[in-house]
Amino acid sequence: MTSAGSNNEGSVPVQPLIDSAHATDGQMLKEGGDGNETGAAEKQAPPAALLRLRALAAHRWFWPTAVLLGYLAQLAFRLSLSIHNYYPSVHADEDGYLAIARVLAGRPASEMPTGVIIPGGYPLLISPALRIADNPATAYHLIMGINAVLNALVFPLAFVAARRLGLGRPHAFLAGTAVALFPPVIFYSQFVMTDAVLPVLLLVWLIGMHGWLSPGSLRRRSLHAVAMSLAAGYSMATHDRGGVVVALTALVLLVVLAFGWAPRLSSAVGIGALGVAFLGVKLLASYVTGQFKDVPGAGVGNKVFDNLETRKFLGTIIVRTFGELWYFMISTYGLGAIAFVLCVVAVFQRRFPVAERVVAFCMVAMLCGTALASAAGLADDNRVDNWVYARYCAVLVPVFVVVGLAVLFRAGTRSVLRLAGVGAVVLVVAGLSVTEYAGSKLNVWIIPWAVPDAQFLASTWDGLHMGRTTIGALAVLAACLLLRVAGGRRVVAAVVGCLTIFAAFATVAVTDNVAEPHSKTRKYESVGLAKEAGIGKDDSVILDWDLPWGTRMSLAFEVYQGRVWTSNVKHGNTPPEQATAMLLTYPKPKEDVAKDAKGKEVEPKPESSWEKPLPGWHVAKYSAERGWVLWRKG
Repeated sequence: MTSAGSNNEGSVPVQPLIDSAHATDGQMLKEGGDGNETGAAEKQAPPAALLRLRALAAHRWFWPTAVLLGYLAQLAFRLSLSIHNYYPSVHADEDGYLAIARVLAGRPASEMPTGVIIPGGYPLLISPALRIADNPATAYHLIMGINAVLNALVFPLAFVAARRLGLGRPHAFLAGTAVALFPPVIFYSQFVMTDAVLPVLLLVWLIGMHGWLSPGSLRRRSLHAVAMSLAAGYSMATHDRGGVVVALTALVLLVVLAFGWAPRLSSAVGIGALGVAFLGVKLLASYVTGQFKDVPGAGVGNKVFDNLETRKFLGTIIVRTFGELWYFMISTYGLGAIAFVLCVVAVFQRRFPVAERVVAFCMVAMLCGTALASAAGLADDNRVDNWVYARYCAVLVPVFVVVGLAVLFRAGTRSVLRLAGVGAVVLVVAGLSVTEYAGSKLNVWIIPWAVPDAQFLASTWDGLHMGRTTIGALAVLAACLLLRVAGGRRVVAAVVGCLTIFAAFATVAVTDNVAEPHSKTRKYESVGLAKEAGIGKDDSVILDWDLPWGTRMSLAFEVYQGRVWTSNVKHGNTPPEQATAMLLTYPKPKEDVAKDAKGKEVEPKPESSWEKPLPGWHVAKYSAERGWVLWRKG
């Protein structure tokens, strides 16, 4: 990132990460073959309307108001996509976060659907919804609102990041608008998932890091160091990926302190803030663990290292790492590939200032580290989508796309084409490594929710078609580059405007064809069964181990004020004293089933679902078609 020190930004000098698009006198340069100065642009009298707009933009209140209105527009767009959702459908991720949010809201603990303790930072943010609402549907609506409020913060933060890359306010506004509308940014916020807030935390982290390492007063740099450390700490409290963020932050703080790249007092302040944040993470984890005393920790880190040390998984891990990088790059329409190449170059080029080099290193390390850790953690899982696992790297889409758009705005034509060419090669090679290694393993059905961007770019909502997806992503990038080369820098604003419309269209298409169908197919197990069986929010329900997995996950939230247990009561386990109901699977016909006088097989009765029922329990409702029997006590 580049310090945008002009225009009321104090005395921070402009240090371009990319060749400047302006001459020293502020005039726009003509576009040469290499983007260097070929003379000042001919002066033309601007239209009267443009003069009036410039006069309006000169007011101090204009840009803060514009950013606020842009944020509200982003918020409204997100609410239009998700506010109607009222039940979880991504099991068991949503169910686990809801279970933790429940106890953080002051409600009694229920069963942990995931079977392991997961970080409580995101549940803490959504817990007010469960404290306010008196039923699960209202609580879920409120959580969708909280997600939208948090996720829409990507826009103003992307605006700030673009300013630090040297873009003027109008171009930064355009870039921020486009970035905030990309499908990977919005898609996961339509569910109760950490990915609604993690992109925001990572933007704060990198902006804070850049501000700390850029020239400025000690107070300003110390505040940026605190923001960086606190964002890193809360990302760790939010998801296991945050552990990589904290490790990188600690490394940067120690290296900068040792080499004196920033005032040592500001570095010490950052270290202190990181320590406080880390302590807060541990205290929150300890509290959550205390509410679920019999539930073990997730142990994700141990599994990652165990799989990395297992020789038979090494090939799979390497290829899947490439697959995740491929998906990340196609989901950014190739702009992420351009940014990736530029960041790698910046790390090894001393002509870039320290702030840019360190931030570039952290971006590359975070992307590659996340891809590698994810591939290693899922190495023994044979699901098709794990070859290109989309979700974990998606949180880095905003910052990489901001850098990619800055290249279009500021770099010369040859620089743009070189970066795009190398990026395209990296993208294609990463994709080919997966198709060659996995082969026919990719030619099976895949859940659309796992690869929404790939299916959109391939123009099909069925299967994973890596070749067609690659062509689709490169076609979008090629269109942007063609216009950029043909029209020079003066058309970049229009190109980004078109990209904004395309990103919004893609997000709506992914919502209509992936998010909503995914949710609808899980409606019965999430809310339909409870309604049909008469299970209320105050019930305390025992769940049979043989029930469908999605049903067991969903009822942990639907039983809103009571609680659930999963227990094999029908085979001898003692029901908890406070249980009011028990949901069992409907009995299946035995092999030697009896027949009636007409020779028809006699259907088993719902009472046979529990061969030795305890006194006081009776069958209340059942559905042979749906395969469940509800027993009640009393």
